[in-house]
Amino acid sequence: MSVAIDFGTSNTVLARWNAATQQPETLSLAPLAQQLGDNPPLIPSLVYVKNAASSEVLIGQSVRDRGLDLAEDSRFFRNFKRGIGTDIQGFLPDLDGQSLSFEQIGQWFIQRVLQQLAASGETPESLTFTVPVDSFEAYRNWLGQVCQSLEIQQVRMLDEPTAAALGYGLKGGETLLVIDFGGGTLDLSLVQLAAAASGQVLGFLLKWGQQSLAQKSGQRVKTARVLAKAGEALGGADIDYWLADYFERTQGLAPSALTLRLVERLKIKLSSQPEATEVYFNDETLESYELTLQRSQLETILAENQFFQRLDGKLNQVLQQAQRQEIDLSQVDAVLLVGGTAQMPAVRDWAQRHFAAEKIRSDRPFEAIAHGALQLQQGVEVKDFLYHSYGIRYWDRRQNRHSWHSIIQQGQPYPMDKPVELLLGASTDNQPSIELILGELGDDETRTEVYFEGDRLVTRQVRSGATQVQPLNDKEGARAIAKLDPPGFPGSDRVRVYFRIDAERFLRITVEDLLTNRFLLSDRAVVQLS
Repeated sequence: MSVAIDFGTSNTVLARWNAATQQPETLSLAPLAQQLGDNPPLIPSLVYVKNAASSEVLIGQSVRDRGLDLAEDSRFFRNFKRGIGTDIQGFLPDLDGQSLSFEQIGQWFIQRVLQQLAASGETPESLTFTVPVDSFEAYRNWLGQVCQSLEIQQVRMLDEPTAAALGYGLKGGETLLVIDFGGGTLDLSLVQLAAAASGQVLGFLLKWGQQSLAQKSGQRVKTARVLAKAGEALGGADIDYWLADYFERTQGLAPSALTLRLVERLKIKLSSQPEATEVYFNDETLESYELTLQRSQLETILAENQFFQRLDGKLNQVLQQAQRQEIDLSQVDAVLLVGGTAQMPAVRDWAQRHFAAEKIRSDRPFEAIAHGALQLQQGVEVKDFLYHSYGIRYWDRRQNRHSWHSIIQQGQPYPMDKPVELLLGASTDNQPSIELILGELGDDETRTEVYFEGDRLVTRQVRSGATQVQPLNDKEGARAIAKLDPPGFPGSDRVRVYFRIDAERFLRITVEDLLTNRFLLSDRAVVQLS
């Protein structure tokens, strides 16, 4: 059985491939999932730590059913996905003698979901996780580590908007713009589906495991080609905080777990009505809250926080990438709105300012990603490119500091046809080895900060001229790429290094010693790229 998990900041969706109907279906895992109105079963991405030492936690709807999400409690965690793999400015509490991290909280959540899946009698042979396009290697590596202990034959990863395009049911030759706007991230992706020749493999996203059954059998496969993509840490959680700040300014209501829950309800109601009110009475303190908001007020708050400006920026980024391939707005056949935040009328109105109303679809906001991810097991392969650039660190004498030299550019398709070549020499006398520190290079103009503001985990985009970098191998025993025998001396090139990316996104290096004419490394995998 094939299972896909769309692990979201606010909600998580599980889907499986039904072999009898040959269609994907959403799983309802009681007591973890909730189903409100016409929405599919959603698992709230919430964790309450009962005992950290014994890893005893509650997750999902079971946290809400007990009211554990309404009190100010250091054992309750929401929006924790945003902190995974980031350098947090702030702290997490020590509980039961254990130091916690966002990675540990996320691991508990995923493990409990899979345990409940097993308890329901479902044992997946293959598992596909979807990830935001703007996620750095640290997040993907964390997800890979979580999966190492799973007794599952095959685990894959796929970009969320690409999965959404597949979930909406692409036809051959269509070009779709997917706007995936959930609780924590805004992802835009331009995707095209074309039929490949029988038995032809055009590249795919594959983290572990073997090739798909479609490849083994040589049957005709569909290929989803990613033309452009962009993303940033902006989502429904940010809007909730903006609304909480608004009521603090206008009514003196201090932000809390309770007010965040109330403003989230207001936001959801305003998607279907022009005005909404939430009332809450605390029978212990005898305090009452009545929060009223009009849709026009919400849109003013969005504008004050540069919401639409940030949407425009990401759309322009995608279009710039598309124009390099001679694709413009007029060639977009459909616009797919995915995720809870994308259901806001303000987002639909924004989309209609750029695209004809008949091109915009929003009928599968919550299930499209998980359902589309299952297509990887059903004869759909993905031809993709690297979202970030990758480079090596060097000492900039002019600036008297370390800087980064890009060796593989953003947008590079893989596998690479030709390797990148680099010549390196020794920097000191009798140098015993040559070290390289590889880094993942983010946006040159902006960087995302994740930090605490009081007890609130928030993200913000900071404009700067510096490149955002996450080192990939800056630790003991991982930096050396060549042992020099005899030792090296400054003044001449000593080694030639070849860099290439294989079909599974592994960065591989070959190192040739120019003095001895020996190969010190041959096509060694260093790290898997995103």
